[in-house]
Amino acid sequence: MIDAAQIDHLAQLARLQLTPEERQTMQDDLNSILGYFEQLSAVHTEGVAEMQRPVTLVNVLRDDVPAEAFNVSVVAALAPEMQDNFIRVPRTVEAD
Repeated sequence: MIDAAQIDHLAQLARLQLTPEERQTMQDDLNSILGYFEQLSAVHTEGVAEMQRPVTLVNVLRDDVPAEAFNVSVVAALAPEMQDNFIRVPRTVEAD
């Protein structure tokens, strides 16, 4: 189980300023959580197939259907700034 020194180390890593009462509460809570893992490890699971998800994933994406592109004048009206029929945006990568 987790001791006081480990709680102090975790608090230091997380940059937490804990009172003695908070340290004790954290220690009790973490030991309780680890107790649940001990219970789970005691369960007999031999012969049980591994499961990645409790539900089946379904692709909810629509088909990619080609459509007509926006007219340049419509895009230009929505864009904050245009240059040579392109939307001008602030530089995000420094030039060498």
